[in-house]
Amino acid sequence: MIEELLPDSVVAVEAHGDEPVAGTTLYPEEEALIARAVEKRRREFTVVRGCARRAMEKLGVPPHPVVSGERGAPQWPDGVIGSMTHCEGYGAAALARAADLASLGIDAELHLQLPQDVLPAVSLPAERRRLEDLALDRPAVHWDRLLFSAKESVYKAWFPLTRKWLDFSEADIELFTDPEDPSSGRLRARLLVPGPVVGGHRRDHFDGRWTVRDGLLATAVTVPHA
Repeated sequence: MIEELLPDSVVAVEAHGDEPVAGTTLYPEEEALIARAVEKRRREFTVVRGCARRAMEKLGVPPHPVVSGERGAPQWPDGVIGSMTHCEGYGAAALARAADLASLGIDAELHLQLPQDVLPAVSLPAERRRLEDLALDRPAVHWDRLLFSAKESVYKAWFPLTRKWLDFSEADIELFTDPEDPSSGRLRARLLVPGPVVGGHRRDHFDGRWTVRDGLLATAVTVPHA
């Protein structure tokens, strides 16, 4: 599901269910991060590390521990960029060589409506108006949850480039539908604060894609060098 949202230069590995990818063994540095975690957190942590390890293998990179750095961002081997996500019953990791992409972010969520008090806290008035129009056209999609997921993917792509926080109100995200496929589309995030300088140019927006399938939704954002 994630891989189809990403360019060919990205490798992605998914896991369905709560069992880690076969053969996954945590490194001591990773074990230290979850020494006091509850069992659910341990499973999620291990599942996505297994996905990351398999993605490294597909990319031709030796296995490497994935520890959390500043603001919890995963630390990748030199020359590699990536992103991870997990929700109940699903985990995924997507990796690329730093020479091929400047940054990327992925997010997966259960395809459920957001709690009523969450949407106003994570969205702009203009975004909520657009969600109302989308809901009239395609009511089967939980657009509020999809917008939240897109915000998460945008932040995951933003932070490695800036090392700064990006508030929910600092990116105006528009979701577009695919006329030929009602379960997928693209997204554009207009940055409302100065964006990162990539390839000598300051970026004022990020682009990505989304899909809804089998009780899940996923978003992915990629930032090219040029």
